[in-house]
Amino acid sequence: MKPRTHILILLSMGCMFNAYAADNAEKLLADALSAAPPTLRDKVTVLDWDKNVLQQGTSNYTCFPTPAQLVGTAPMCLDGPWMEWADAWMNKKPFQAKTIGISYMLAGDEGASNIDPFAQGPTPDNEWIKEGPHLMIITPDAALLDSLPTDPSSGGPYVMWKGTPYVHIMVPIGARE
Repeated sequence: MKPRTHILILLSMGCMFNAYAADNAEKLLADALSAAPPTLRDKVTVLDWDKNVLQQGTSNYTCFPTPAQLVGTAPMCLDGPWMEWADAWMNKKPFQAKTIGISYMLAGDEGASNIDPFAQGPTPDNEWIKEGPHLMIITPDAALLDSLPTDPSSGGPYVMWKGTPYVHIMVPIGARE
């Protein structure tokens, strides 16, 4: 092959990769934004899991697409207090909320244990729950959560991960699948 042919092939491959990357970024952006309420979608910052900015926002919310290792959907939008919470949870560090925080998962999730923050899948005793669209709320005073049930099937809001630093209120707003 002539050198010019090699260059054309490399340029074509580069264009195909760029088109794939742009298409993938659009899919990640759409997935992440599906977690946010419509009133916030044009105001949130959206990051992929490598912390690349897919959309720069003006609010204190950051949205993430479904993590690549999950099957199904689980995008989320976190405010500042929830970003601190997420850092503590992902790094298994202590956490104490300094203020109320609200997180959106309006596309639902693929499931989590209601009692074990680090469970990787359902077991007979970890109260695995696949939640539909929901909000999550953290509060600096965990004693305020004592008035809410921990049973996800009780109807309405419930407390998840009670007795751990990652305790929060789950507020279902749509049907479970």
